[in-house]
Amino acid sequence: MDTDKNMNKSPDPDAGGAGSSDGIDWTEELATQLDWHWQHQIRARLDGLTDDEYFFEPVAGCWNVRLRGESPAPMAVGAGDFTIDFAMPEPQPPPVTTIAWRFGHLLVGVLGARNAAHFGGPDTDYFSYDYPSTAERALSELDRVYAQWITGVRSLDAAGLARPCGEEGFAQDPMARLVLHINREMIHHCAEIALLRDLYAHR
Repeated sequence: MDTDKNMNKSPDPDAGGAGSSDGIDWTEELATQLDWHWQHQIRARLDGLTDDEYFFEPVAGCWNVRLRGESPAPMAVGAGDFTIDFAMPEPQPPPVTTIAWRFGHLLVGVLGARNAAHFGGPDTDYFSYDYPSTAERALSELDRVYAQWITGVRSLDAAGLARPCGEEGFAQDPMARLVLHINREMIHHCAEIALLRDLYAHR
């Protein structure tokens, strides 16, 4: 779940240009940290994802995206034919989640809701989202929401990076801290997806 919050201080850009401070373009640094991984590592590792991989459950009791009415989880939410397994509060230890579930998390909690809050995207939440039923659609959706997010980040000037984020969990934090948080979320969840692909290939 996207509830952790690193308390390390984020860059504190001043008014010296578009995201710059002491000669450093912080907008470029923050965007490139994630976009380099996306362009050179993450996206290529997602090419060729099949529906079997997408729904693959490596262990018993996984959380997944399933046809409506087929979920064994305490909650099953979503607006379409498929729902995502869920619980509030999260079980301890948390269940292992599938590639489909992790895509759902990226599309809704990590990128979709943040695009809605900061960069003009449509309202997005776990309960009303229409979860992709195929790997092809999930990849297309991820490409779309990622492009909107990284374009939005690159549009932030120094004042935009420094302004209070204003969302739950980050209300008084600068926008730069949320950007760093999304960088961490994207990199580590996409690494988990890559590992699940390896487990599927060697099952």
